Amino acid sequence: MSRHNGVPIDQVTAALPNGAVLDRHEPGGRPMIIAADFDGDGRLEAAAAFRMNGQGGIVTLRQEEYGAWVKTAKLTGPGYRISTLQAAPVTTEDKMNLLVGWQIGSIWSELRIHEEQGTGQWNELLQDTVTFTYMEALPAMGGSRSALALWMHDTGEAYQVEVMRFESGRLVASPELYPVYYPKVVRYYEHMVRQFPDYRFYRDYLEDARKKAGLLPTETVRAFPERSGNLYPAAVKQIGGTRWGYINERGEMVIRPTYDSAGEFQSNGLAVVGVKGRSGAIDRSGAMRIQPVFEMIGEFSEGRAVAIDKQGFHIIDERGDIVTARPYSYIGSFSEDRAVAYQSTSDGVSKYGYLDRQGREVIPLQYVEAGDFNEGRAVAKRKEKEYVLLDRGGRVLSTYPYAFVGGYGDGLLPFRKETDSKLGYIDEQGTVRIEPAYSVALPFQDGRAVVNASEDYSNLYGLLDRSGKLVLPTKYNDVMQLGERRVAVGTAIAAGQPYYGSRYAIADDDGRLLTDTRYYNVGDYKDGLASVNDGRQTYFIDRTGRKAEGWPSVQGSGTLTWMKPLIQANVDQRLFYLNTRGEVVWKPSGHIPLRPPYAVLEQKYMPNKDYLVYYPQVSGMKDQTIQERVNARLKKLAAVKPVGSGQLDYSYTGDFEVTFFRDRLVVLELVGYEFPFGAAHGMPSRIYAHIDLVSGQFYELSDLFKPGSDYVKVLSEIVGKQIKNDPQYDYVFPDSYKGISADQPFYVTEHALHLYFNPYEIAPYAAGFPTFTIPFAELKSIIAEQGAFWRSFH
Repeated sequence: MSRHNGVPIDQVTAALPNGAVLDRHEPGGRPMIIAADFDGDGRLEAAAAFRMNGQGGIVTLRQEEYGAWVKTAKLTGPGYRISTLQAAPVTTEDKMNLLVGWQIGSIWSELRIHEEQGTGQWNELLQDTVTFTYMEALPAMGGSRSALALWMHDTGEAYQVEVMRFESGRLVASPELYPVYYPKVVRYYEHMVRQFPDYRFYRDYLEDARKKAGLLPTETVRAFPERSGNLYPAAVKQIGGTRWGYINERGEMVIRPTYDSAGEFQSNGLAVVGVKGRSGAIDRSGAMRIQPVFEMIGEFSEGRAVAIDKQGFHIIDERGDIVTARPYSYIGSFSEDRAVAYQSTSDGVSKYGYLDRQGREVIPLQYVEAGDFNEGRAVAKRKEKEYVLLDRGGRVLSTYPYAFVGGYGDGLLPFRKETDSKLGYIDEQGTVRIEPAYSVALPFQDGRAVVNASEDYSNLYGLLDRSGKLVLPTKYNDVMQLGERRVAVGTAIAAGQPYYGSRYAIADDDGRLLTDTRYYNVGDYKDGLASVNDGRQTYFIDRTGRKAEGWPSVQGSGTLTWMKPLIQANVDQRLFYLNTRGEVVWKPSGHIPLRPPYAVLEQKYMPNKDYLVYYPQVSGMKDQTIQERVNARLKKLAAVKPVGSGQLDYSYTGDFEVTFFRDRLVVLELVGYEFPFGAAHGMPSRIYAHIDLVSGQFYELSDLFKPGSDYVKVLSEIVGKQIKNDPQYDYVFPDSYKGISADQPFYVTEHALHLYFNPYEIAPYAAGFPTFTIPFAELKSIIAEQGAFWRSFH
């Protein structure tokens, strides 16, 4: 008779509910069964974990005098499986408690502490919700009760660790036990520092662990990371996709990464976050101050922000209350206490006007077009060949009989007499100050304006002063005003092909070149610094155009932002943070834990400045030969291929997400975007790899269904009905859907099959990848429930 922890497995299995299966610590591993004296009568009781219909559960058993085990209770909880099942004397010294971790997410479990009452009844003792990633019950010493060590995932493979005791229905921190447990935490972080020496946050956690272990002075021991100082958005790849949270100045994750997106904290103490496709706002404690009911929330300014919901555009206050009396078809950002707004009629006609911060229409919606206010002036179009200049009260200051008039700046406005004529500049009264000579003429700022004299697709950009004099001749592929009297002057990367982009020199606004042509990207100046990259490194330059002394460089292409006291680096499409010494304070780890020993590792491939791929590699598989074969195929699917170092005629970026993981099945989404230079837009791609972590098999759609079943017909009919009956698929081209193919692109999640089509296949490009969700319950009759694919995640 097979036993585990002294309990006959066949008797446990007989006690399970009909249709349930005994859970195991890992696929094919030890059964999740424990035995202990839970009621203090000197005889053993047992608890076993099971799974049924996508939910976890516990059965408890008692051993009778004649040796048989009989079922006493069934316990249910919030999770889809049991992550940990332990016994320890947590509440009293004389009997064991049942400790259950109910798995509620890929790396999060909810703790329940149970006490057996001697009659087969179990009381749930915790009054608060406690979540953790890993839990360990400390051995009871000298007749005392056990404490619990809770490891809570932070970032990468860093964890907040707390040692706690049960007191009056709650877990409370027990700093007196730090010297007992924290030497183990010290050893863990010593290992992580050796493995990742460039990641400062591991060193910070090691220092904190040493203090708590009594190995360093304790004056700065903290139970949890501090939220004082600035908080910074940070992204972490997890099972189910990338999630965003916030770190503090030490690189500690103080607001857990649970959001789809995360904006910077604004001066009012709020940050806009994304939750399940909607936008809300949190405060620095992580409390949701504006519920996520909007499609978008813009930046707050003087207590107001623009927000969008299904009705249209609104202005909201800092509580999320709508202050506008009605929804609008569009509301722009506030500029000088005014926001452009328009409302479209049923016949497609739009009328523009202006709102103030109280949501009032201070300038009525009466114009055909309208621009933002600048220096107390705004330009609006009344009708064809009639533009007007308005003040903030809506008073018409001047009227202009031209085909086009642009934005006001430094007392001048770009204008075009006729639709096909050149552009020049007029003053506020309408007098021509700079004769029309340009195909592009941007508004003046700081006494200068960017113009283009090209007659065709090529670029001949220059820089004008207010007198019309060219301080930079019209010969450049690009000219950008950077602020602080500095200008970026671009030369075409490829002669005769301006759409390949530019390399830039830095000039002052009098036209003096301060550097040669060396930079691929240049940001605006702020406080005497601008971010640049030279194709190899990203760094700050000063107002001389040269590398700023005392500031760090980062390998790769992107931007740096001085966020005081940290530097935010957005380089090679990854966001991380440095201090001014160039030390990494926080960086995504590139290690996505699944379940020990499995993990997905992020690898980077960048053979060319215009070709960048982040691709997944699987680790922890028992058979290394199979693992190598799996990873070789993943590289090929992710478009890791030979690419020359010379100038390409396109750019390509690739990335991935861990879409789903359960049992031994991991689903990886591989995305790409190829953009031919000069094209209107690029073409996205999407592939899902369904990998069995034991066999190494890549499952196909047909593997999900019984041999001989006409799954193509069944699925085609279901998708056809969804297109016909569900309004969300109104965008599908008429008569374009002809059914699915036998190898239709797909992915699975816990309860459903998802089929998708590529752009343009059955819908416009803007529709992306039309996706159709089919619950497995609708396919039960044709699913091969004993097949390898289905069993890999059931």
